[in-house]
Amino acid sequence: MKVSNKLKLRLRELQMIARGLLSTEHVLLAHIIPTRKCNLSCGYCNEYDDFSPPIPTETMLGRIDQLARLKTAIVTISGGEPLLHPEIEKIIQRIRHHGMIAGMITNGYLLMPKKIQSLNDAGLQHLQISIDNLEPDEVSMKSLKVLDKKLEYLAEYAEFAVNINSVVGGGIKNPEDAKKVTYRALELGFASSMGIIHDHTGALKPLTQKEADVYREIKDLGTRSYSRFNWFQENLAQGKPNDWKCRAGGRYLYICEDGLVHYCSQQRGYPGIALEKYTFEDVAREYKTAKSCAPTCTVGCVLKISVIDHWRDKQTLGI
Repeated sequence: MKVSNKLKLRLRELQMIARGLLSTEHVLLAHIIPTRKCNLSCGYCNEYDDFSPPIPTETMLGRIDQLARLKTAIVTISGGEPLLHPEIEKIIQRIRHHGMIAGMITNGYLLMPKKIQSLNDAGLQHLQISIDNLEPDEVSMKSLKVLDKKLEYLAEYAEFAVNINSVVGGGIKNPEDAKKVTYRALELGFASSMGIIHDHTGALKPLTQKEADVYREIKDLGTRSYSRFNWFQENLAQGKPNDWKCRAGGRYLYICEDGLVHYCSQQRGYPGIALEKYTFEDVAREYKTAKSCAPTCTVGCVLKISVIDHWRDKQTLGI
């Protein structure tokens, strides 16, 4: 990623944080799903199928417009596998048209030079890939062996920021693989992060001693992480609950393939309101609503957004 692009993106992110600190009345981050279909079937994942058609492009563009109406700062395209959508570039362009930061979470399998260039041209600003192991197995096909060439393509061609997320937990067989994934990411000049993942039911389980050792070694690599909240992940590593104010449904939205707003990928059905009917009153209500699932939550992106408001506004409602 060019230095000038990095500086511009960093400035936009700082502006987003400043605007979030000034007002709690708008959405900071939304994850939106253009297709539930995925070309993989990872054992811990409950967010995909192998048959759903992509959401029509015009429908997706309308949903992006609705997120702009809610003054959303960042829109991250997820899945399923978002690169399976035949017009993913048009969706990215619509996000940028509204002045929102455009991100994507992908398994990386479809990242050839031509596709990377098309993402550059569309205006993508962030891309994240989670790599789970060195060799593919029955739990995950997202292996460094398969994806390393894609990472080299990204290092050569991508004009957007790239983060490589390594993981422990969730049935991953060899937690030490995460160290090699992290070092490879840093070698290629990418940001790196470490995730503690849930099992296939979305439940939290404490790390084994071996997993915990790997987690702490990677955590101690320094400041090149994409984003770290050590107290949050440290408690997850030990299977301990966290005390925090989850602002899902207010500051963070998860919009499923059906266009409904949910707290997150693991809490579908709440509040379950169609995006086009979602109002600033809904944002304000959910901002103040305590979530019973928060203490054992593993969804780091919600925490990263919610922590901006951790110091203010008690949550007096509850689910």
